[in-house]
Amino acid sequence: MSKAMPDKKNQPAVADALNALLADSFALYLKTKNYHWHVEGPRFRELHLLFDEQAAQILATTDLIAERVRKNGAPTLRSIGEIGRRQSIKDDDKAGVAADAMIAQLAADNEALLAQIRETKAAAEADGDIATSGLVDGWADEAQQRIWFLKATLGG
Repeated sequence: MSKAMPDKKNQPAVADALNALLADSFALYLKTKNYHWHVEGPRFRELHLLFDEQAAQILATTDLIAERVRKNGAPTLRSIGEIGRRQSIKDDDKAGVAADAMIAQLAADNEALLAQIRETKAAAEADGDIATSGLVDGWADEAQQRIWFLKATLGG
């Protein structure tokens, strides 16, 4: 006689970690687009295109993150207000931000997002959610690549 497997639906730790990651992904997406729209200077074209490419990559993960929350039987974020309450990545509403400051800030924010991804993976593994655990590996690789490109652009 085999033991019944526990129901893994509604895994609060995994869903909470995913919702935190989702909020920060939206915050980083919008900050990256902000910098894409407002970058100026001799490297305008290079940075304008880099920021746009990175923003698109970040945005592409948001639906996957939200769907993992739902697959875990939990509700996901429902509004910009909820994103604002959950995000740990800070907005940048300043005008006239220098290009190098934009790059440095995005590198730091992507490092913060990578830390969120690691927390999500740990929560998924603790709950035996192998699907989420495997899925976040690709997001970690993308974040590491963004960090690498940004730091290389700064020359360090």
